[in-house]
Amino acid sequence: MKETSLFAAVDLGSNAFRMMIGQPVKRDRRLCIQEVKTLREPVRLAEGFQGKTLDTLALERGWLALERFGKRLRHFDAGHVRAVATSAVRDADNSALFLAGAEERLGFPIDVITGHQEAHLVYAGVAQALDCAQSTRLVVDIGGGSTELIIGQGNRPLLAESLAIGSGTFGQRFFSGGYVNSYSLQEAERVAGLQFERVARRYRELGWQQAIGSSGTARMLAKVLKANGLNDYGQGGITYAGLLRLSVRLLEVGRVDHLRMLGLQPHKVSTLPGGLAVMLAVFKVFGIDRMSPSEPGLRLGLLHGLMSEA
Repeated sequence: MKETSLFAAVDLGSNAFRMMIGQPVKRDRRLCIQEVKTLREPVRLAEGFQGKTLDTLALERGWLALERFGKRLRHFDAGHVRAVATSAVRDADNSALFLAGAEERLGFPIDVITGHQEAHLVYAGVAQALDCAQSTRLVVDIGGGSTELIIGQGNRPLLAESLAIGSGTFGQRFFSGGYVNSYSLQEAERVAGLQFERVARRYRELGWQQAIGSSGTARMLAKVLKANGLNDYGQGGITYAGLLRLSVRLLEVGRVDHLRMLGLQPHKVSTLPGGLAVMLAVFKVFGIDRMSPSEPGLRLGLLHGLMSEA
């Protein structure tokens, strides 16, 4: 396949760096994106914070990942690649140092996007994968360092917020060393809940018919709940009852690396307690009973933007 027909989106997240390569196809007179390849590097950038500065190991993990991505993108046209950095790079005092080395290794510019820009890209990606029905959706994207909340109708976002709450940052703050007890889990959920309550009223006023989780956190939780039969009546997706049962399992072992559950990948273990606490707070504050996971999100939104402009 010729590189000139391909587009690539690179997402420098707080937990992992990901790259999605796709090509445009027409289906029913509508521009769609056909995935060609997806790469993931568990960089854990947010774990490398010393105060507000990324430490040397975090910088090197990020640079090595982008060097590998850069080799794959060597023959791509400049207008066919977009790379964005999110919460961890936004918040780092030494982001300029990181970005200089990152762009050199990737071979393309990297945009540091705001939380609101991230939210709109997430919604654009989710909307591309769903039908254009005019039902109202709440999209929740729990990342490593931030959580985006978007209500939209069809392809149009109506309300978007980005909060500094993430599975990685909450994991470090409340579950140091991977230890989990009832106090730390309740405290993490309480603190996240207070942040969500600041914006919840406007979301409740708009309302929604469907809740969608677009992040790696949502996909991980849905996979674990289903594989271990933790949802009621074999339901798929994420349910509040399932999250509570997963909490009990986690509290029983007391340390996340002692947890043995089907569907839990080794590279996801460290982010589980923080992601679980944040998701519990989302369900409680917004009164959600069930959430559907979505594979598409930020990267699909980036690709759609690139292809629309080409």
